[in-house]
Amino acid sequence: MRRPVLLVIAHGSRDPRHAATVHDLVRRVRSLRPGLRVETGFLDFTLPSVNGVLESLDAEGVRDVVALPLLLTRAFHAKSDIPAVLAQAPPRLRIRQAGVLGPSPLLLSALERRLYEAGLTPADKSSTGVVLASAGSSDPEAIAVIAEIAREWRHTGWCAVRPAFASASLPRTEQAVRELRALGCARVAVAPYVLAPGRLPDRIALGAAEAEVLADVLGPAPEVARVLLQRYDEARVPLLTAVGA
Repeated sequence: MRRPVLLVIAHGSRDPRHAATVHDLVRRVRSLRPGLRVETGFLDFTLPSVNGVLESLDAEGVRDVVALPLLLTRAFHAKSDIPAVLAQAPPRLRIRQAGVLGPSPLLLSALERRLYEAGLTPADKSSTGVVLASAGSSDPEAIAVIAEIAREWRHTGWCAVRPAFASASLPRTEQAVRELRALGCARVAVAPYVLAPGRLPDRIALGAAEAEVLADVLGPAPEVARVLLQRYDEARVPLLTAVGA
């Protein structure tokens, strides 16, 4: 039996950088696993839509799909929007929704990769405070996950790590930068815990004005692509077992 198609579900944005980054990440996923069919659908603003991709797959005769939310936390989109969209799929499709990407040690590695690309070195860790800047959410579970990631990351050698949010929750990035400065960290770096550019990542960048270092978004980092494949593999095993593969 053929492997299930991997359908990466991105939020979508009016900002063209968002879709370009998503496509770059999908290309990296394909390069890591040749032969796996990977499609991309967007919930809003950008084509192709998730519904459109699912209808096309059904018309081709595809039957097994792993739908993977391109999300870092399990908030509203993963709990509500995406299941609602998948419920409208053609009935002949067998679809399993994979877990969101985070938390994962690989994502922490990707965050550090971006910080080092921005000019830090491993020798700077003990004197550098890091702002873990996420998009933000009104979902308490998502906020708690970000706070736990910050606590875990602190134990890897950084001077201090503080979470911050671009929307819905506090503190904002600029507040966390000042808090780390007050703690006595010699330098402050902002690490955006976001996958692609857009309005909220731009807000994070503005809030990083007083920091010495601003890392890039996670984007198509190889560690992120590996997490996508991990989530795919975790979801596809029960799907194949259910159909007797």
